Amino acid sequence: MKITFLGATKAVTGSNFLVEAAGKKFLVDCGLHQGKMEEELLNDKPFEFDAQEIDFMLLTHAHIDHSGRIPKLYKDGFSGPVYATKATCDLCEIMLPDSGHIQETEAEIKNKKRKRAGKKDMIDPLYTAKDGVDCIEIFKGIDYDQIIDIADGISVRFNDAGHMLGSSIIEVWVTENGKQEKIVFSGDLGNNDIPLLASPTMIESADYLVMESTYGNRLHIRNDEKAEMFLKTVSDTIKNGGTVVIPSFAVGRTQEILYELNEIKDYHKDDEAFQKEYEVLMNTDVYVDSPLAVSATEVFRKNMNLFSDEIQEFISRGDNPLDFPGLHFTQSVEESKALNESNEPCIIISASGMCDVGRIKHHLKHNIWNPNSTILFVGYQAVGTLGRKIVDGAETVKVLGEEFSVNARVEYIEGFSGHADQDGLLSFLCSFNTKMPKQVFLVHGEPEAQEILREKILEETGINAIIPSYGEEYELAENIQKTEKYTNPFNKQLERIELIDKMQYLESELENIKHALKEDIRIQSTSDEDLTKLNNRVNELRKQIVQIMNKGEN
Repeated sequence: MKITFLGATKAVTGSNFLVEAAGKKFLVDCGLHQGKMEEELLNDKPFEFDAQEIDFMLLTHAHIDHSGRIPKLYKDGFSGPVYATKATCDLCEIMLPDSGHIQETEAEIKNKKRKRAGKKDMIDPLYTAKDGVDCIEIFKGIDYDQIIDIADGISVRFNDAGHMLGSSIIEVWVTENGKQEKIVFSGDLGNNDIPLLASPTMIESADYLVMESTYGNRLHIRNDEKAEMFLKTVSDTIKNGGTVVIPSFAVGRTQEILYELNEIKDYHKDDEAFQKEYEVLMNTDVYVDSPLAVSATEVFRKNMNLFSDEIQEFISRGDNPLDFPGLHFTQSVEESKALNESNEPCIIISASGMCDVGRIKHHLKHNIWNPNSTILFVGYQAVGTLGRKIVDGAETVKVLGEEFSVNARVEYIEGFSGHADQDGLLSFLCSFNTKMPKQVFLVHGEPEAQEILREKILEETGINAIIPSYGEEYELAENIQKTEKYTNPFNKQLERIELIDKMQYLESELENIKHALKEDIRIQSTSDEDLTKLNNRVNELRKQIVQIMNKGEN
């Protein structure tokens, strides 16, 4: 059995693993790369394998960083099947066409710029909305907890990962040369206290484990603390007459936040101050501004049998955990625009969760400069995304081509994350009490988080976990053999990418100087000394630009 790591290596997006076993080739996940430029450029690169030679695919869950290149795979000749839980199939049915629409829109924007620049070669979208619709025909929905024979010598079982609706930990049994071994793919592991979902399934045995490591270096705040933080943040903002903007993934976090808003009052029934803040919250309109979130919420309603026991009890009493007074769903662009034309304080939940695409950009444009408003993050922000820049404390950011000062209050409540923290990851690993994996591979995490988690795993279990790099193939035998089968194609482009980063920085610096000078001219406040400093800074930037141009020509 061999496994080649072709995504989510020392990064949190683009999950894609090629397994060769029992005479078959199959994939686990096929997600979009997001965030840093070198990550996103991997999306356009041809697959390292022949799509037509892949026998089947196992999909852990519907999030785009795990499923988002399936339409491209299908377009390249993969004919399936894609095995996933029924809820994952339902979600992909709305998410993949939506992703295709985004690909088309981004290609259209780029092509308009190319036409204006006099360029003749146009850019094709990675795939279209139609490709997203068409590929659904190869999806095959299966239930949790059933062992299914996929091919001779290969059986699988999908277990609840507690990360989002339909998310799975996948066990794969492979029989080769009369010997059976099991490899487990954790997918994205959820927290034990995600209100809508069951806790992640504990797996008892494995020979090999491929495990996510997103929060391998930190712990989340407790559930009651995150509720208090959320309520306090919202209450303060609304009292100040501002808007709370919550960039949230359309699928998963949005539905959980809606439930949290509905249930938060029960945490402190006897706390008078808390109840007053809750009253402010309940008198505030909550807008879910994402057509995809609306459709996804309907999928959640259709699959309520997958919810936790507590939610099942609410449902049996006729209480819908996804509904409450003041909740509004906006579908049209006109409705979305109207939210920013109103002066009424409100809460806006809008995709995308990392602020890189979608309607969230318009809400940021209208609120990020306003000291009375709050940008409240509730999910992981990948390196290179607009969301990560804001969370990391950027003083200015560019939104829809315009530079804005970050004057709004910025909060990040990690406790709402759908990913297990360090304790959760270690608990999952230690649950293998019948047979501990002889080898663990850490994926879906940034290098610092992975290194810290690797040290913790070694300390607590004695297992020296491997952190694979892109393109590394591992032959899973008594003595694991590593082969650098493919090189990251953008290692060769690093110098160019670094030049682009420098140019973007210089562009931002020049833009800031230009705006500062305009303001100073308007209010006539620039001293001769300040003007000399600005002139010297411009000359420094000019020298740097010349150096970059000379380097680019070489």
